[in-house]
Amino acid sequence: MKQTPQMKKIQDNMRPGVLTLHGFLGTDTRDLVEILEEDEATVRRLGTTHRDIAERMRHFREKGNAGLGEFIDVEPHFEVRVDSVRGGIPSPFGDAGLIPKNNTTVRNKKLGREIVYTDVNIHLIGEHGFYEGRGSLFRLEPEELVEVLEVPAEAQQLDLP
Repeated sequence: MKQTPQMKKIQDNMRPGVLTLHGFLGTDTRDLVEILEEDEATVRRLGTTHRDIAERMRHFREKGNAGLGEFIDVEPHFEVRVDSVRGGIPSPFGDAGLIPKNNTTVRNKKLGREIVYTDVNIHLIGEHGFYEGRGSLFRLEPEELVEVLEVPAEAQQLDLP
C-alpha cells in the first residue's frame, strides 16, 4: 500500500507535541503505512486479529476496574490493576471524541510477566491496527500482547471441533 496524503496527515498528528508530548511514533522513521503493514503481517502470522487483541485488552481493563486502583485476581492466573488519570486524548486518526486516560497493568502469574497498556492503545489497535512506532513510550509488540494476555487464535474463538 502507498502512503496517501490522508495517511501523511494522520502521521503528522502522531509527531511529538501535536496531540501528546512524546507523540506516537518514537524513533520510527518508516511511513505510517509501512508500520501498519508490518504489524498486520505479524498479527496474521499469530493467527488472530487486531480486534481480538483489543477485545482481550478491554476484557482485562473491565475486570480491573473493580479493583479501584488495586490489583485484583482474574481467573485463571492473572492480576489486574487499572489506574485512571483525568482527561482524555484525541485519536491521531481523527476519530470523534476523546479517549480516556486509563492505564491497565496485567500480570500473567503463570508466565511471571506483565504488560501495561492504555485505553488509547486499545482504541488504536482495535480500530486501526496501530501498535505505535518503534521506540515509542507506549509501543506494544503484538507477539507480547498475544502471549502475556493469552489471546486465543481465531479458530479457537470460532468453537471449531
